[in-house]
Amino acid sequence: MATHKILLLPGDGIGPEVAAEVSKVLAWFTRAGIAQFETETDLVGGAAIDAHGVPLSEAAMDRAKAADAVLFGAVGGPKWAGVGYAKRPEAGLLRLRKDLGLFANLRPAICYPALAEASALKRELVEGLDIVIVRELTGGVYFGEPKEIVTLEDGQKRAVDTQVYTTGEIERIAAVAFDLARKRRNKVASAEKHNVMKTGVLWKETVTRLHAEQYADVGLEHVLADNCAMQLVRNPKQYDVLVTDNLFGDILSDVAAMLTGSLGMLPSASLGAVENGTRRALYEPVHGSAPDIAGQNLANPIAMIGSLAMALRYSFGLLEAADQLESAITRTLASGTRTRDIAGPGTNAVGTTEMGDAIVRELQAQAG
Repeated sequence: MATHKILLLPGDGIGPEVAAEVSKVLAWFTRAGIAQFETETDLVGGAAIDAHGVPLSEAAMDRAKAADAVLFGAVGGPKWAGVGYAKRPEAGLLRLRKDLGLFANLRPAICYPALAEASALKRELVEGLDIVIVRELTGGVYFGEPKEIVTLEDGQKRAVDTQVYTTGEIERIAAVAFDLARKRRNKVASAEKHNVMKTGVLWKETVTRLHAEQYADVGLEHVLADNCAMQLVRNPKQYDVLVTDNLFGDILSDVAAMLTGSLGMLPSASLGAVENGTRRALYEPVHGSAPDIAGQNLANPIAMIGSLAMALRYSFGLLEAADQLESAITRTLASGTRTRDIAGPGTNAVGTTEMGDAIVRELQAQAG
């Protein structure tokens, strides 16, 4: 039986709580003889700042590079609001993405039948929703230079963030989207702002050319990013795979999250290039550290557990185990088990640990 090396970075706020539920699931798979997992745990974000003075230590970075996959919780909180920009908790996550070369962020938005009423939209708009947002993760305005705040001669301050993309960066993220669509409903929508941004012009040109050269069998449409946000609310099921840049992907994936009922429901995978048959990868829930509910057993662990399911699928090739885990989540929700964020009126919400236990029980029930 293969042994898979996982680095667990719980982080801050509710991160350690949801990470603990993932550990339960990993332990069950090991007991069931499905796979062996060798896990290490380290600090990231505010916890790492408190311990080491930096949001990610060199030792933690080395462990991330040596791992088969990284499972990441969440970082940040008001405790570290006064930390310098370069050493803020979020800088630890950005470094992981950059140094591991994780250029493709996959964010599925799935509306489970049992949660259609939890969405802010009408049931008929979201029931059966199954889309994936493919976000470019290591370029664009978050990493472009110059990035600065300068004082002008008249005393005013000027802030600059640079949006920059190369042809190669656009080609590789578009290829991920097209390849993924071929395994789904064979449709890609590419979102940018070519009407006002030069990067949008290059993005559209590059995606169009790549499509014609290598992916003509896949349906392709172009949509302006602001219109895409509107369409996600008006008719989200028109989309299958949606590919976009770093900034727009950040925004559009949060819009998509609320279609499903809660940020606590959305997992994500950040993938690098395939090298010698393997690829570096980091898996994390889309939600933040939620410091207002940290330590109260209120957090929804499903996004974190769903992120593990993506790791089973994309990093370890354990497709059957991934299906088992996703089915266990679906069955748990169908049974009426809810955390507070997705509990409807008159529903008795369970805590973080109880939700994790319920999913493990469903795994056991499925296994017989």
